[in-house]
Amino acid sequence: MIENTPLLTVNDLSVTFPSPKGDVRAVNNVSFSMGREKIGIVGESGSGKSVTGRAVLRLLPPYAGVSASQISFKGKNLMDFSEKQMRKIRGMEISMVMQDPKYSLNPVRPVGEQISEAYTIHHKAGKKQARQKTLDMLKAVRIRNPAQVYGLYPHEVSGGMGQRIMIAMMLIPKPSLLIADEPTSALDVTVQLQILAILDDLVSERGMGLIFISHDLELVSSFCDRVIIMYGGQIMEMVEAGNLHKSNHPYTEGLLSCLPKIDGTQDHLPTLVRDDAWLKPVPGHVHKEAGS
Repeated sequence: MIENTPLLTVNDLSVTFPSPKGDVRAVNNVSFSMGREKIGIVGESGSGKSVTGRAVLRLLPPYAGVSASQISFKGKNLMDFSEKQMRKIRGMEISMVMQDPKYSLNPVRPVGEQISEAYTIHHKAGKKQARQKTLDMLKAVRIRNPAQVYGLYPHEVSGGMGQRIMIAMMLIPKPSLLIADEPTSALDVTVQLQILAILDDLVSERGMGLIFISHDLELVSSFCDRVIIMYGGQIMEMVEAGNLHKSNHPYTEGLLSCLPKIDGTQDHLPTLVRDDAWLKPVPGHVHKEAGS
């Protein structure tokens, strides 16, 4: 059930990165609003999907230039928050699941301890209570024998189980919004479906919002409520997921036509044609850095 009250509102978000040839605009005047629903963000590599998600949580490096007229979460503008205030938002209010768990989990600590830490940071709880909450959370993400998995190290778990552990870690503080950055891209199709089913169930049960970042248009259209299509750091369009295949935007049509089909012909897949006219001009003003 989609809630009408905005959970997150982003207005005029821009992100630049310095380079030897001048500033590179990774995100240019992106605006969108969402309630407690599932929003998909799709586009090619370099379109600005992940940078947009990280900018919401202020997880970009200090040399990134970030500006926005508003990044409002539950009515509060995060652009006005100090780093100390943002640390209370991260995890407790907004969590982010990264693409590959082996780069996100601490390799020298058991996974159960890492999940428990995510709980104790945001809740006043002893070790015994945190351990039980962790076991319950591992069970919620459909891990069998959670007591055994609690003591395993990241290298001892599979990719699919590692991603479930990351989801458990991000959801144990009970955030209102989850940003999932391509959480299924490194997994086989069967495990992908399992991870999506877990996310769908937990998001629905908890009444959360979800931003699902992906390359897979078919996956996003079947899983999300609405879809944002990005190209060149800008939003080309936002459509209802069920109407994605009816889109008239040439970029969206081009992405869809490049997808192989099981019942398709033997002809070569078309090459995506891009048009610079789709992009708005990049403003020349200087952007302030995050936290400045």
